[in-house]
Amino acid sequence: MIQKQLRRNLWFLALMGIQTLQAQTLTLQTAIGKTLAHHPDVKTFMLRIQQAEQGYNAAYADYLPQIDLSATYAPTQTFALPVNGVFHTVNESSWNAGVAVHQKVWDFSKTASLVGASKIDEDISRLSLEEVKALLAYKVKSLYELLVVQKEAIAVREKDLETKKAFYAQSKALVKQGLKTHADASRFLSSVYVAENNLAIAKATFEKAKVSLSLYMGVPLQNSLKLQSDTLKKHMGSTKNLEREVLENNYRMRMDRRAVSKNKLLHHASEAAHFGSVDLVAFHNRFDTLNAYDSDYVGVSYNIPLYHGGRLTAQEQQAKIGYQIAQEQSASTALALKEELSALIIDIRRYEKTIKAKKAQLVSAQKTRRVLEARYKEGLATYIELLDSSTLVLNAKLGLLEAYYSRSLAFDRIDYLKGKI
Repeated sequence: MIQKQLRRNLWFLALMGIQTLQAQTLTLQTAIGKTLAHHPDVKTFMLRIQQAEQGYNAAYADYLPQIDLSATYAPTQTFALPVNGVFHTVNESSWNAGVAVHQKVWDFSKTASLVGASKIDEDISRLSLEEVKALLAYKVKSLYELLVVQKEAIAVREKDLETKKAFYAQSKALVKQGLKTHADASRFLSSVYVAENNLAIAKATFEKAKVSLSLYMGVPLQNSLKLQSDTLKKHMGSTKNLEREVLENNYRMRMDRRAVSKNKLLHHASEAAHFGSVDLVAFHNRFDTLNAYDSDYVGVSYNIPLYHGGRLTAQEQQAKIGYQIAQEQSASTALALKEELSALIIDIRRYEKTIKAKKAQLVSAQKTRRVLEARYKEGLATYIELLDSSTLVLNAKLGLLEAYYSRSLAFDRIDYLKGKI
């Protein structure tokens, strides 16, 4: 019995250990998924979609019959009655109640245009939601990759600090042997302090990025966080159809195109407003005054606006200008996208050359440092030369990380422009 209990405990501890290890690993897709499920901007635009749907329902209601119920009551009302050729007045109470039905028959497509514009508003709201998701995904990628870079930078800084401490310990030993001066030891000690400060800066940057990502995701992140280091290793494929892909799929561009269609419909609706509308009208009223009787009416009415102080003409011109503005805005968005995409492609090619140069610089700097370490022990090199070689190695490693990070951000920005999450 005890052995069974022990086995259960071991299985439980093993399971908890596996869950802990899994909890410490954060993938990029998990970070994006949690952010999109938690961030208030997503919820805000989901509510805007519902708001746009209600706007469509309100516009579509003009197709349906409009029914109004009315009632009036007068405690006293004066009535004129002819008696023997002379009018006499009588004060009596009165009331009436009735129901009226209006059904739009034809308004020269004004209602159809307004309903179509409301439907486009709904489409634009949905595209806005997708654009916000793509933007949030881009920001999460930036934070996640910054964490990867800073984690690597911390490892580089820690290694550099260990190297500086080893140099300092070695210099103190050489001072005791009379082979080096106290100036050497003092200079190495100063480099240790600088390395410690740089390491603290890297750790602080990592923590700030982790806090920001945690707030985006809405969940706390553990200190022993495992990340996907391969997120920085991206490569650019063919750019032949990249511009066309961006212009077709970019959410802002798609919203602008829909806005052009919407303003075109609004312009058509304002033009149709000049021709009035044909309506089917029916009502039934019950009157109880001096006499009680019913009144019924069924007919067709045609209303044409003749003069409204120029309001309809001004509204038409306003809608026409709105249509022209939407066209120019779409062209401006396309121009800005082309400009940004071209700059990103140029930057990516530059970063690839930088990465290649930093790799070669790192190999050369590491070889130089090994040679100078041996020469310093033999008294053939100064501490300044040794520290300079160590700094070259450090700068090459950090420069390589920065180039990878900058190139990755450019790729992420292109994905955002293409509407990818």
